[in-house]
Amino acid sequence: MSGGTLAALGGLVLVAALVGWLRWKRPLWYWLGFGWLVTLVRLLWSYRAVMEACGLTEQPSRSRVWVAAAMDRAPARAVPRVRGARVTRSGLVLRLKILPGQEVLDFDAASERLRHSWRMHGVHVRALRPGYLEVRLIAYDVLRRVEMPRKLPAELLRVPVALRADGALHERDFRASPHELVIGATESGKSVYLRGLIKGLAPQRVALVGIDCKWGVELAPFTRRLSALAYTPEDAGALLDALVEEMTGRYELIRASQNLDPDASPESITSDVWGLPEDIRPVPIVVIVDEVAELFLIASKADEKRRDHMVTQLVRLGQLGRAAAIYLEICGQRFGSELGTGATALRAQLTGRVSHRVNDEASAKMALGDISLRAVGAATAIPAERPGTAVVGLASGGWARIRSPFVSLDQAAAVCAAYEGLTPDVPALDAFRPHVPVPAEIPSQAPRTV
Repeated sequence: MSGGTLAALGGLVLVAALVGWLRWKRPLWYWLGFGWLVTLVRLLWSYRAVMEACGLTEQPSRSRVWVAAAMDRAPARAVPRVRGARVTRSGLVLRLKILPGQEVLDFDAASERLRHSWRMHGVHVRALRPGYLEVRLIAYDVLRRVEMPRKLPAELLRVPVALRADGALHERDFRASPHELVIGATESGKSVYLRGLIKGLAPQRVALVGIDCKWGVELAPFTRRLSALAYTPEDAGALLDALVEEMTGRYELIRASQNLDPDASPESITSDVWGLPEDIRPVPIVVIVDEVAELFLIASKADEKRRDHMVTQLVRLGQLGRAAAIYLEICGQRFGSELGTGATALRAQLTGRVSHRVNDEASAKMALGDISLRAVGAATAIPAERPGTAVVGLASGGWARIRSPFVSLDQAAAVCAAYEGLTPDVPALDAFRPHVPVPAEIPSQAPRTV
């Protein structure tokens, strides 16, 4: 074998090794460099055969039957037509025109067969408009190593917090889903999700209110950006009373600004604070409750009365807070009816649902049971070595797997300190404004003499 042949073989082996390394260690680079072309050729070559094997074809139209009969041929079955293909960072997006008699559920039921046929990591189907649907092919596990886009959308009360399994960005939109329940066992990534949310809200003109009955160990590092913070159940009860009083004042402001006189224009009438002029519009308030079970626990008969009052105030905020721009983010390791009176009523007000890895199926059912039983099964199947992975209920009515990027405690605290000047002043919450302690000087010890 000549030296040139050996050099060519060595080059091919080196290229193959490089491609293999990219596919394993840098799947995004591999996909954008080589994978999309290979997958597109495979898809176009096998499209009709795969559609037939997956049962996604229909009887041919009458015109095709007549043409085939005139040519003395057997009419081919009709297949959904590809109306467009787009390459993304995570895979391919196909736009299909489905056949008469087909529906989205047919393709959703065949998604697993499509995934294996085209050798993809995942297949997600959603309807676009009548007669058309979108098939999103995921080339690799985007949740194994979460890489958020460099340019994230910046909008008030809308925070990108995670990446979905279909490669899309998952955002916490308080305007679309005012209140949310976040559950997860210890080391499941629930705290990281909460840090990412606070980090995203810190640069916005939003009042952050914390209730952390674990003596503030979770939320105390963010005190520079908090407008109020409660450490104990007693302080939490007083803070909830102040929030309900603030909500009542906002409703009175809305009523006074409705201008219900005969000469008022229809555009000036509003039923929430977002319809008020900006100069009198109160600042939005996001209430973050860490470990909500601590508010339900009681040790005596006197504690039961306090518990019932706090839960009532929370339910009242959940029912009426949206129009007053007061939003709830309820977090806990578990959440069930056994917590006590009012737990189910509070859960009914929390439209957003996020379930990280849980220790029992009952918690997953409490969070996702009214969305989908498949979502409950997916939540209980989250492995322990994938912290930050969760199952979330979507505003569209479905569910999806997400994973939030890792945000350390010092990173979130640094962002809160950097935007300390944006902390709004809410007079009703002044009594609960946390005081930032000044670090004391540690006296230097004289060296010990022997």
